[in-house]
Amino acid sequence: MLDPGSNSELPVIPAKRYFTIGEVSELCAVKPHVLRYWEQEFPSLKPVKRRGNRRYYQRHDVLMIRQIRNLLYEQGFTIGGARQRLEGDAQSDSATPIDLIKEMRKELEEVLELLNP
Repeated sequence: MLDPGSNSELPVIPAKRYFTIGEVSELCAVKPHVLRYWEQEFPSLKPVKRRGNRRYYQRHDVLMIRQIRNLLYEQGFTIGGARQRLEGDAQSDSATPIDLIKEMRKELEEVLELLNP
């Protein structure tokens, strides 16, 4: 197994649109076979596949891989625990805009009451 290290020690992600599996492997300090395995275990990790089934990762994929790496190697989560944590983060993010809209609506109604005597 690789030395877990810290995400702060990982190289900076270059400003590119697509990354090969080899580049992602170097950027995230994870071997390519581990990346392929994580694709099976984490449904939200879906790199674009093109000619010959070659994988092309986008920036958000690289960030997610770094987050998975952090959960597994540094925080000691199991695969299942990391999957639940990522799904929980996605659910909490999706609920936040609804709460913001409700709050904004309430504030706008209060402003409307102040403007209309």
